[in-house]
Amino acid sequence: MAILLVGGGAAWLAPHSAFWLLGAALGFVLFQASFGFAGAFRRLLAEGRGAGLRAQMLLLAVATLLMLPAIEAGSLAGAPVRGFVFPVGVALLAGAFLFGIGMQIGGGCASGTLYTAAGGQGARMWITLASFIAGATLAAWQYEAWADWPGIGAVSLPGALGLWPAVGLSLLAFALVFGASRVIEQARHGAVEPMGWRPRGPFPAILWRGPWPMAWGALGLALLSVATLFLAGRPWAITAAFPLWGSKIVEALGWDDPAFWPFWEDPTRTEALLRPVLADRTTVMDLGLMAGAFLAAALAGRMAGWRWPRAGEAAASVIGGLLLGVGAVLASGCNISAYLGGIASGSLHGWVWIVPALLGNAVGLRLRPLFGLGRA
Repeated sequence: MAILLVGGGAAWLAPHSAFWLLGAALGFVLFQASFGFAGAFRRLLAEGRGAGLRAQMLLLAVATLLMLPAIEAGSLAGAPVRGFVFPVGVALLAGAFLFGIGMQIGGGCASGTLYTAAGGQGARMWITLASFIAGATLAAWQYEAWADWPGIGAVSLPGALGLWPAVGLSLLAFALVFGASRVIEQARHGAVEPMGWRPRGPFPAILWRGPWPMAWGALGLALLSVATLFLAGRPWAITAAFPLWGSKIVEALGWDDPAFWPFWEDPTRTEALLRPVLADRTTVMDLGLMAGAFLAAALAGRMAGWRWPRAGEAAASVIGGLLLGVGAVLASGCNISAYLGGIASGSLHGWVWIVPALLGNAVGLRLRPLFGLGRA
């Protein structure tokens, strides 16, 4: 059934089948490697374990090395491409901070919410996803309230430093974070948790049954990010679809006409709102991601039982999801489009995003017990 879902979806969305299959591949990798950002940050802050952070550094290093030269050249294998270079300002700082809080109490980031919800990990993540969409729509509706917050504008590091100095400094930063996390973890625990290169099961069955080592997940996501850049002409994005879905719902219910919201009057967004929702590439990739995660869970036999969350968990999902949605819109993206996509595009905003996001994660970690959630 899961295979039919992925294949049938590709046939149904024939004009966009490549994006559906690319999204499915991303969801498959995310699930099999259990590759997440919220969990990695939680283990880092609560336990001092940095394997997840080191996997992120590997992902960023490979993606930056492969994507940034192409983005600066303006083409990849003959296809025109562009990066995500967004403004740095108060909205970015506030949005990333709120997003970080939401990651810990909502139970996931954008990619994590999609793949765990579709992977059958209980009803809680579906509540987070619905609230995520609501929060993003709320932020789009209130665009005028925050659009003019002060900032320094968009800054391209290759534009300021040159391409290869920007690449070199980025790789050096990844290496320093990678090495520092090992030193700190060794000092705290007396041993370093392996990031994982060797599979924990027989080959080739592990490819579809999992679990994959985190390093496999990092490399897989990096290569699929390059494929996204080639096919879509821009880096991987997830949350840009959420205010679109919410606005379409608002319009369908007759609550308002989002076409007159200043957020959608921006020329870069107007076309997405006016077209059918399934003509939006980000939407197709997001739905494909969920289908790929469902396929991975089915093949691995790891579909968790459907369980309704306790009251505290449900409240955490609602509040966390709202913070995730508002934060993603204010910060021009999430851990995928702002952190990964921004850094791989050589944008200063990607480097700035992670600082308030980590602070928000630390705050969210302290708030988890209020909802009956563990800190680990």
